Amino acid sequence: MTSKDNTYSSSWRDTFHSRGPSTLVIAVVVAVIIYEISKRHSFSTIDIVYFCALIIAVVFHEVSHGFVAYLCGDDTAKRAGRLTLNPIRHIDIFGSIIFPVIMILTVGVPFGWAKPVPVTINKLRSPRNQAVLVGLVGPVTNIILAFLAGIIFKETANLYQLTYTPLNNWPIFELALFLFGEVNVLLACFNLLPIPPLDGSALLERILPRELLLGYYKSRMYFMFFVLAVVILAPGFLDSVSRHALQYWGDILGF
Repeated sequence: MTSKDNTYSSSWRDTFHSRGPSTLVIAVVVAVIIYEISKRHSFSTIDIVYFCALIIAVVFHEVSHGFVAYLCGDDTAKRAGRLTLNPIRHIDIFGSIIFPVIMILTVGVPFGWAKPVPVTINKLRSPRNQAVLVGLVGPVTNIILAFLAGIIFKETANLYQLTYTPLNNWPIFELALFLFGEVNVLLACFNLLPIPPLDGSALLERILPRELLLGYYKSRMYFMFFVLAVVILAPGFLDSVSRHALQYWGDILGF
């Protein structure tokens, strides 16, 4: 065996030992989850297409945060390998897998999150102003994707015919465009809420006095417990946001 072969073998073993256990855990958790859901919930084409659309929308959302941060001088996300469309790099075991399934099986509402893209505010060339851009670019990306899906949908679909056709009987291409746009609108509307750590809180950060920022950044992630409490204990709030988002999506399509 050559020195090159030894180096490759060593590199492969290092990669396996560093990523293998976590990958195995994820695979087992996903297998158990799929088994449990399959017993309680009948999968349909709509479910599968919606899930795929959600993954794509979330990945673009997260990558956009890191990409704009990189353009503004912060290479944290790039060095962490997060400027990639590979969804595995953005999976949070609890937020992307376990919690959404718990929500589906308990209250019937799919809710979760991806692993946040790391951003170092102090590395931005203009931290206070560019932090707003980094924060809001995620929802803006989802809005742009929704409009693109809406434009293609209206150019290719027979709106009159689809209006009187059950969703599960739609052609797969039109169904994919419709659900992809719907998912992006939902993500944008929810993330624009001005509640930390959601993206809409970027505007709140901008108007806070400078002397309060350090304490705010330290406590920011703890607000996530408040968001989760609202989602779990007051599902009507999430339903209200969803209804408004879907109304916007219907207006875009002309339904």
